[in-house]
Amino acid sequence: MILKRENGSQLGKDVRVSVAQMPQPDMSSERADLISMTLRACELARTAVSAAADALATRSDAPFRTVNDCEKELDRLDREVDDRVTVAVTRVSPDVARELLACMKFMLDLERIGDLVSSFVGCARAVSQRINMEDVNDLLKMSALLEKMLRDAHQALSSRDLESAISILRADSEIDRLRNLILIRHVEDNPAGSSHESVHVMFMAQALERAGDHAKNLAEEVCHLVSGHSMRHVMRESDKSYEQMYLKYLREKQPART
Repeated sequence: MILKRENGSQLGKDVRVSVAQMPQPDMSSERADLISMTLRACELARTAVSAAADALATRSDAPFRTVNDCEKELDRLDREVDDRVTVAVTRVSPDVARELLACMKFMLDLERIGDLVSSFVGCARAVSQRINMEDVNDLLKMSALLEKMLRDAHQALSSRDLESAISILRADSEIDRLRNLILIRHVEDNPAGSSHESVHVMFMAQALERAGDHAKNLAEEVCHLVSGHSMRHVMRESDKSYEQMYLKYLREKQPART
């Protein structure tokens, strides 16, 4: 009986040694891959927005195909990041786990931005020939701002840069202002505000505004990842409100007076 127990004990030791000698996954490589995939998704979303603006401005078919390709790839990346983070987050330190969860949250918002941009170009394709130039110009300005927000989100995540995150808030305020101008023009100032074209233009403006809200979520996520606090908390510490930051942004846009 003693011999059997000794043999059993030896067997347990052999199993533990065998498990310890098994190759373990390289989590540093997995972390780098997931961050790289998230940054690539930022670039895909930005490319989609740029192509959507081209589609509205040039009314050619190639930008529509680009938006469609970007949306499909964003969907694929969203699924892959979600699957891989779910496994990886249980094998890393709490700090790295927070970083990987931030990547997953990024992907959720970026995938949604891809959907909204796709809806935008769908409307543009339907009524682009009948949209007046004032609406086209405002929609192109909104697209340019959204593209900048996504560029700043890429910089904020890759460099852990709070200033880039804060700049996203400034651009979001301007997107909201342009959306409001379009709505006022088509609802309050336009007797034919319920026309087919007006409905599509308002839907396009709303799609870009909602995409801007998702981009703002990216800024919030970077802020929490870097500082451990919400964006509002960081802004309070710096004694600068959203309104103050926006006014500063507007002043910086004004040409220098001679």
